[in-house]
Amino acid sequence: MINTKTIFKLSLITLFFLFVHQIEAQIKVNSLQELKPYLKQDNVEVQLAAGEYAITVKDVEKGLYQDEVKMKNLSKVLLLVEGNNSTYDFTGVTIKVETKVLQAYGKVQVHELQIIGNNNVLKNLTLIDEGSVHDAPTRRATNIVMDGRNNRIEGFHVTTKGSYPYGYGDAFGKGGKTVIPHRKHSACLVRGESNHLKDSKFIHRSYGHCLFMQGADKPIIEGCVIEGEVRSTDEMLAEEGTGSPADKVDFMTVWGYKLPKGYMLSTGEAGIRAYDGGETLIDGKEYRRGTSNPTILNCTIKNMRTGVTIAHATGKKYVEGCVAIECENGFSLGSGEAVNCSADCVYGPVYASTYERDKRYNADITILPAKVPYFNGSGSVAYIGGSEHNITFKGGEEVAKEGLVIKVGGEKGNIRLLNGNFPHQNDFKGFDFKLNNHTTFPVELSNKSEDVKVKSVGKVKDLGTNNKVTQIER
Repeated sequence: MINTKTIFKLSLITLFFLFVHQIEAQIKVNSLQELKPYLKQDNVEVQLAAGEYAITVKDVEKGLYQDEVKMKNLSKVLLLVEGNNSTYDFTGVTIKVETKVLQAYGKVQVHELQIIGNNNVLKNLTLIDEGSVHDAPTRRATNIVMDGRNNRIEGFHVTTKGSYPYGYGDAFGKGGKTVIPHRKHSACLVRGESNHLKDSKFIHRSYGHCLFMQGADKPIIEGCVIEGEVRSTDEMLAEEGTGSPADKVDFMTVWGYKLPKGYMLSTGEAGIRAYDGGETLIDGKEYRRGTSNPTILNCTIKNMRTGVTIAHATGKKYVEGCVAIECENGFSLGSGEAVNCSADCVYGPVYASTYERDKRYNADITILPAKVPYFNGSGSVAYIGGSEHNITFKGGEEVAKEGLVIKVGGEKGNIRLLNGNFPHQNDFKGFDFKLNNHTTFPVELSNKSEDVKVKSVGKVKDLGTNNKVTQIER
């Protein structure tokens, strides 16, 4: 019979061998070229030695980074994770990618890091685009692309640079129609199935989205911090006579009129955005689909065109604990939940309906005090259209700014919607929903409002039909 002492000794021996096995399983590499073969393997745990590494045009010319992913469009990938069930630890590692690398492959899109395997964890990498903000890719570029399923990126710090034109936001084009042809560079594209981007920081100095989703089901973006840049249209117009890209087109925007004064535009695009189309690669098979069931948790977005805009996603849309600071627009979900979120309205509304068909948007948004001077050309604290919402705005007396109002239906005043531009995105009906305004901002119920139940601390102007207004105290 084995006694207790013997069992204890056997347990210690077992733990010792497990510990030794774990140490042996941890593979340490000292260069990117040593790392690359392990990116194709399953069930490995790899740590890249702390230090600074560079990827240069000369490296590309030597053929050191020639991985490809062939989907709808061919992509060249600097670091391609093809394996499964592996962990890659980049603690203390900085990889600097020359911005001119984005031009080195010719007219193909470039991804700096892409995952196409499953169940992988990548952590603690600092990834920096080294060069000018004007070193645009020959076609387009993305720092990180997540395909596959159940992958997690955490603890990254990414600085994105290199696009054209930079400094004007989308004033001169973003999609098929452009006044100035553009070459975008986005920071992170989340696709695939149940992929998770966590606790990462993004410094965005590029025309393109920071974090966006295409072809993604059940993506989670959690604990991320995004910091872009903004410029006033007044500052852009001051380039007259300098020969800048905007000056060369006489400041004629893609919207069909000259750039107006009085607005603030992000030099990037969305902070966090979902699309209703796209493609992704899972288990080697390509899927073309929209984004569904996104979850956005505890993220902070500053100086972007929008904070969280996921109106084009389907299924359950859930946003909690997110903050939008000095963005053109805070939150646009179309439908879904925005719980315990906050935003300021210094450059634009804290919330804006995307389409008149928006339905069942349940939001709890605290309006934050301004930390910079107001420059809100739209005059909107919020813009609400659609139906069956339950929206609550909170905020102290110090947040109120004369001239800004909570709008229900009617004209948005958005810079992109002036002079009758994009009429399907403007002058909405707002009907059959509840609005609880616990701020002193006034509410304007337009003549397009109907059956709206309003409880408001701020004064209410009612031009609608059959609305029920209750003035309340703080």
